[in-house]
Amino acid sequence: MTAQAEWDDLSRRIAELCVRIPASAGPAVLARELAGIAPELAFREVLARGGWYRLGGVVDAGGTPVADDLEQWAEAELAARDDDMGALCDAYAGRGLHATRLSGRTHYFVAACGPGATDFVQLEIEELQELVCHPLFDGEALPGGIEELVDPRGADANCRAASRPLGAPFLALRRLTPMRSFLARMASQKPEPQPVHRFIEAWESSSAGAATQFSNHWVLAVREHLDRYRQSILHATPVAALNGAPPKFAAAFGLQGLALHDALARYDKAAGYPMAWFFHMLTTRSAPHALAGAVIDDVQAGFHYLPDRDVAVVKDWLYRPYGF
Repeated sequence: MTAQAEWDDLSRRIAELCVRIPASAGPAVLARELAGIAPELAFREVLARGGWYRLGGVVDAGGTPVADDLEQWAEAELAARDDDMGALCDAYAGRGLHATRLSGRTHYFVAACGPGATDFVQLEIEELQELVCHPLFDGEALPGGIEELVDPRGADANCRAASRPLGAPFLALRRLTPMRSFLARMASQKPEPQPVHRFIEAWESSSAGAATQFSNHWVLAVREHLDRYRQSILHATPVAALNGAPPKFAAAFGLQGLALHDALARYDKAAGYPMAWFFHMLTTRSAPHALAGAVIDDVQAGFHYLPDRDVAVVKDWLYRPYGF
């Protein structure tokens, strides 16, 4: 069996596991069950992100499903009426149809599989609940198009205020990603390193990489889409594994010397590893970009509170800045 086939088989088994386990079980139970089907991978949850949704389907006035995919249903119904939105609205006016949406929370699990920063497997499991949301074809104003019909302006606030659950929450596998191979595929897309590759290279070159594992503190938000030539384009953005707000850089503008060193040390201590201020400067924005220049100004003035390898990382960013 090839490596990819093994990952596909593990993905299938995790997807089946998600069907068996109730959403109320919690991450500890999930981790224990994962250990049973993948004992070589010590998965643990490092981050949970909620507050997002995706479009669901269509239900009638009694909550009975009419269609599983709202957008596909609307496109097919509109096409059947020669793209006449007025005719579509007339056909379903007074029927009490409602859109649904899936309210979600993503649980990120990681399992280290080597000493390198990218030597980890990332597992994303979604906790979903389908909610009955805004009414369809209810009102005098015609939608201007499919988008306005399926996800109209103001629907998010209305759904939060008046939605009702359609069944119990459930778990679903989003993706399983062997990160080293994913980032290698991503690197092959362009001749120059992309921001995420430079971010990870900076981690490995700095004191942070020597002090702790990358996946202890970061996950990668990954996505894949097809371009106009039907070629897969990969994307990855580092996301701090913080269940709460990041540390705040509490220091006055223009700080330098020992006072700046103390402020950096306080930030790093709060984050739990050295050079945290630099990596959060590029992602969470809880540390200002001006810090990089101030630190190098201090170095040039004779203050050597950073190891040489950290100085090199900061200088590299100043000479060739990037961000997310």
